[in-house]
Amino acid sequence: MTEVPPNPLRWKALAVLALVQFLVFTDGTIVNVALPSIQEDLDLDQSALTWVVNGYLLAAGGLLLLGGRLADLAGRRAVFMAGATLFAAASLAAALAPSAEVLVAARFAQGVGEALAVPSAMSLVALLFSDDAERAKAFGIWGGLAGLGSTAGVLLGGVLTDLVSWHWIFYVNVPLALFSVAMVPRLVRESRMPSGARPDWASAILVTGGLVAVIQGVLSIAEHSFTSVNVLGPLLGGLAAVAAFVVLQAKVANPLVPLGFFRHRVRVTGNVAMVFLSSSTAAMFFLTVVYVQRTLGFTPLQSGLAWLPFIATFMVGLTVTMNLLPKIGPRWLISGALLLAGIGMLLLTRIPVDGSYPVDLLVPLLLIGLGGGAATPATQVAALTDVSGQDAGLGSGVITTVLQLGQALGLATIVTVATAYAHDRGDTVEAATRGDQIAFLIAGAVLVAGSLVVALLLRSAKSPAAAPAAGDEAPVKV
Repeated sequence: MTEVPPNPLRWKALAVLALVQFLVFTDGTIVNVALPSIQEDLDLDQSALTWVVNGYLLAAGGLLLLGGRLADLAGRRAVFMAGATLFAAASLAAALAPSAEVLVAARFAQGVGEALAVPSAMSLVALLFSDDAERAKAFGIWGGLAGLGSTAGVLLGGVLTDLVSWHWIFYVNVPLALFSVAMVPRLVRESRMPSGARPDWASAILVTGGLVAVIQGVLSIAEHSFTSVNVLGPLLGGLAAVAAFVVLQAKVANPLVPLGFFRHRVRVTGNVAMVFLSSSTAAMFFLTVVYVQRTLGFTPLQSGLAWLPFIATFMVGLTVTMNLLPKIGPRWLISGALLLAGIGMLLLTRIPVDGSYPVDLLVPLLLIGLGGGAATPATQVAALTDVSGQDAGLGSGVITTVLQLGQALGLATIVTVATAYAHDRGDTVEAATRGDQIAFLIAGAVLVAGSLVVALLLRSAKSPAAAPAAGDEAPVKV
């Protein structure tokens, strides 16, 4: 194969593509701090308020896998531009929303925009970098921005809600997303699978419907018992649809998701690690924001600024991973990072009712930030190991779907443990704090278990070998 010279604008292209990555992950958490203000301004009941968050998770998590495959088939650049444009338009609609119905619909549309934009952008990054060391650095930046965006969302949500209004948590997305849409055609060439490939629409319907149903079942755990029809109905129905999808993939000529994709141990381990990481940290973000406002009496602005030390150590962890991953491989980086974050999470089990930020929160947040900063890019890099150019969108869709599923799982189970405990004991501050302690114990145990699982699954893994020349048929080695 003739070697394809690297795109001289690849680093500029990475910056533009990563801007949308940052925006969509910021949007996943920026709403949390603003929810009380949104509820008061639009007079929302608790059910409608829940859907402001869940609508986004449902649409994004259910469609990401399909969005990634559509990018491979229809053109990665075109699908990215469509997704980023929809995300900008939906953000504007959310900012201007006069009612709960419009806001929830806009949040669904934002989720669809993410499902199109993120996997297609991620696959474009995979194809932009042919040098092994450059690719590791690029994916380190890309993966780190996902975690950093989630953290920055908590910070920006507090700052914008307190100093301006909740509307601006959506307004800020519009010019930045449209800037990326305008710049990408100048920096990135279009790429797609061979023109003879056609999407398997039966598979697409099964996997999309199945994932939406599974996520809806998981999210329903927060409001209904696990054995209720509201949980088991969509959960079992969704799992049945996903099982039928898997069977179909083994029979069709052009499968939406080739089953061989999941036979790569490093790739599978990266996705498994992401479940442990995203479920525990999603719960941690939510519970910590509530604790500092409810128990410590922080304003939204103070609550947002409280995350600055976390962001600082997150960046340190990100830098360490970017430097070490090409040299030592993913095993000990992911395992050690999850363990470090788990220790920080377990320290949060000591938070008291009369606590203080410097004494009770600062050190745990520093440790979780450092571990999370190191783990996030390493897990995404592992999840895209040896992904072919043809399957770049698929690999990106899988890891981002797993991240969304993990977040939904953490919010629906770990957070529900805390709220259920507090509710059973009268919703006092003491009961709520004790519920938080139990939830942090579970989240810490999840991270420690994840550390052990990764170490065992990758016990014979070696550092990635040098990648072949880039091209649509070349494996994307990380």
